[in-house]
Amino acid sequence: QVQLVESGGGLVQAGGSLGLSCVASGRSFSSYAMGWFRQAPGKEREFVASISWNGGDTSYADSVKGRFTISRDNAKNTMYLQMNNLKPEDTANYYCARGQRWRSAYLSKGDVSSWGQGTQVTVSS
Repeated sequence: QVQLVESGGGLVQAGGSLGLSCVASGRSFSSYAMGWFRQAPGKEREFVASISWNGGDTSYADSVKGRFTISRDNAKNTMYLQMNNLKPEDTANYYCARGQRWRSAYLSKGDVSSWGQGTQVTVSS
């Protein structure tokens, strides 16, 4: 059981940037894929980005590709999401997640074993 804590959310104008961080407890952080998901009011939680257990592979939702960058620092048990050129439709609660498959390359919603509590990102126009 891993505890995940997100930070970095806030209010930003369209076109601006925000950087999110996720700090994990436990000793198994480096052996699992990690990812970011988001959920807006009235909508299902959706995939944003994932990164493999060793950081070698990344994947992005089409809606954020080219604007968001996912990274991780296993020595610090931390994952990051750099969000640039933000749009109002990016407004959502952003969740950090860890996968359940050992040394996997990608993370989908169905593979999530642990969720963070979320951090709110609001983009105004």
